[in-house]
Amino acid sequence: MSTKLQQRLSLSSLALVAVAFVAAVILSNQLFRGWRVDLTENSLYTLSAGTGRILDKIDEPVNLYFYFSDQASRQFPTIRDYAMRVREMLEEIESAGGGNIRLTLIDPLPFSEDEDRAAQFGLQGVPLAGSPDPVYMGLAGTNSVGDEEIIPFFQPDKEAFLEYDIARLISALADTTPGVIGLVSGVSMSSQFDPQTQRVQPAWVVYEQASQLFEIRELGTAFDSVAEDVNVLWIVQPKNLSNATQYAIDQFVMRGGKAIIFVDPVAAVDATPIDGMPTGMPPAGQASDLPLLFAGWGIEYSAEQVVTDAQLALAINTGFGARPVRHFGYLGVDANRMSEADVVTADLSVVNLAMAGQIAAAEDTGITIEPLLTSSTSAALTAASRFAFLPDPTQLQSGFAPDGVAHVIAARISGKLASAFPDGPPATGVEAEAVPETQSEHLGEAAETVNLIVVADADLLSDALWVQTQNFFGQQIATAFASNGAFVINALESLSGSSDLIAVRSRASYTRPFTKVNELEIAAEARFLETEQRLQDELAETERRLAELQSSREDTGAVLLSQEQQDEIDRFVNQRAEIRRELRAVQRGLDEDKENLGTLLKIINIGTVPFLLTAFVLFGVWRRNRGGAA
Repeated sequence: MSTKLQQRLSLSSLALVAVAFVAAVILSNQLFRGWRVDLTENSLYTLSAGTGRILDKIDEPVNLYFYFSDQASRQFPTIRDYAMRVREMLEEIESAGGGNIRLTLIDPLPFSEDEDRAAQFGLQGVPLAGSPDPVYMGLAGTNSVGDEEIIPFFQPDKEAFLEYDIARLISALADTTPGVIGLVSGVSMSSQFDPQTQRVQPAWVVYEQASQLFEIRELGTAFDSVAEDVNVLWIVQPKNLSNATQYAIDQFVMRGGKAIIFVDPVAAVDATPIDGMPTGMPPAGQASDLPLLFAGWGIEYSAEQVVTDAQLALAINTGFGARPVRHFGYLGVDANRMSEADVVTADLSVVNLAMAGQIAAAEDTGITIEPLLTSSTSAALTAASRFAFLPDPTQLQSGFAPDGVAHVIAARISGKLASAFPDGPPATGVEAEAVPETQSEHLGEAAETVNLIVVADADLLSDALWVQTQNFFGQQIATAFASNGAFVINALESLSGSSDLIAVRSRASYTRPFTKVNELEIAAEARFLETEQRLQDELAETERRLAELQSSREDTGAVLLSQEQQDEIDRFVNQRAEIRRELRAVQRGLDEDKENLGTLLKIINIGTVPFLLTAFVLFGVWRRNRGGAA
C-alpha cells in the first residue's frame, strides 16, 4: 500500500471519527436532555420529596420574580455566590414544576421601573458599605388570582431553610384557602370582660398576633367533633376534658390534622387562691393534662413534676421592694438549647418559661421526638407541690441536686400514631356520648404520619414572660424582650402548612469549609500562642529582675543604669528579637503549608483527570496493537 493511500485512509478515518463524535454529542443531547446528576455530598441540588409533592399539586401557573442587583453587587463576592445558590435552587424548582412555575430574573437598576416594582412588592434594598446603591436579593411570587407572597431578602445565614422558604411561598400561592386555627383553651386568651374588676381585659399579645395571620375559631372545651375546615388545633391548658372531647381531638389527629398542645404542671396564668394563703402571696397555678391521649399516643408527661434549672434560672422580682432573686422554676432557654434544624426555633434568641414540665416518648411506641426546647444539664425534676406555697424562691436552691440530664420541655412529635381509643368512641359509663352522624368513621390508627408540637408550659404564652405593652396615645405598643411570641407564630405557621411543606425542613449549607486548612491554622495558632506566652513570661521575668536590680542600687538618684541592668536589658532585647523571628517563622510555615496544600489540590484536580484519560487511551492502543500482532 502506497504512502499516499495510507495518508488518505488516515484522513478519512479522522474525518469519520470527527463526524461520529459530533453525531454522538447531538444524539446524547437529545437522549439525555434534562438528565442531571447531583454529586454534592449533601445533595444540595436535589429537591426534597416534600417540595416535589408540592409542585405536583399545583393546578395553575405560579410566577416567581427573583430580584437581584447584579451590577450593584459586583464588589461583594459573598453576596454574589449566595445569589447564585438561590438562582440555582429557583431554576431547579422551575425545571421540576412542569411548566407551572415561571421564573423571571430581574436586575433592578437604580431609578428604574424594575426597582419601583420591587419596592411595590415590599422587597428590601439593603445598603452595603462601599456601594452607592442598595442591593436587592429577594423573591416575589404571584398567582392567577392576583395573590402576592414575598421573601424580602434572602439572608445567607438562613441558607439551611432556603428550600423551605421558597416551597412555603409557592405553597401559599397554590393554596389560597385561609388557614383556620381551632382554639381549645382552658384560660381566657381573647379580650374578655372581667366581672371582678368590672373592666375589659385585653387579649394576650400572642393571641392578637396569631389573629392577624390566621382565622382563630374558638371551639371551647366541650365539643364532640372538629369541623373539616380546621387545619390546626391550638390546645392551651386543657383541664378535665371529657372523653368525648378527647376522642374528637384524637380522631382529628388520626385524619391528618395538626395540633400544638400547651400543658403545664403549674400554670401561673391559670391561678386560683389557696385557703389560708397569706395576703400578698401569688395564687397557685393549676395543672393541665391530656391523660388519655398522651397515654394512647405514647407521650410521657407528668403534671406532678417541674423542671428546675440552676443554670437557666431567671431573676424575678418578689415584690415588697426586695431585690430580684433567681427562681429555679423560671427559665430562660437560650439559643444553645433550641433546635437549629427546625424552622420553629432556628432564629430565636431566648424563650422564657415558668414552672415547665418534661416530655418524653414511651418505650416501644414508634414515635419520634425532636426536641425544640431543652433545659441545661444543671437541672432536676422537682415536685410540683413545692410551688403551691413558695414565699421565698431561694428555698428551691436548698438541697438542689442536678441529675445531669437535659430535659425536653418542648418537642415536635411525628410518627404513625395509633388511636388513644382503640375500641372506638366512648360509649359506656358516665361519659357515654353518641358519636354524631356527621362525624367520620372511627380510625384506629393515623391515616398518615402525624405532626404534633407538645409544649410542657402554658405560661410562655402570657404577656408577662416575653412582652411589655405601653399605651401610646391610645395605641397599645408591644415591645418583646423574649422570643416566646415568635416561637408560637412559627409553630402555627409550620403546622398550618401542608404535610409536604413540613417535610422539607432544613438542609445543609452549600459552603464547604476547608477542613484541612482549618486544621493547619489551628495547629499553627497553637504554636504561635505557645511562643507568644513564652515571650510574655520572659518579659515579666525581665521586668521583675529589673525591679530587683533597681531596688538594690545604692545610687537611687542617679540617672545612669548599672552595668548589670544594662546587660540584662541587652539580653532581653536580643532574646525578644529572636522570639519575634520565631513567631514570623511560625506564620511563614503556616503560609507554606497552605500553599503546598493548594498546589497539591491543583495537581490532583488539573493533572489527575488528563493523566487517567491518557493512560486509558494508551492502554487501549496497546491492547489493540497487541491483538493485531497476535
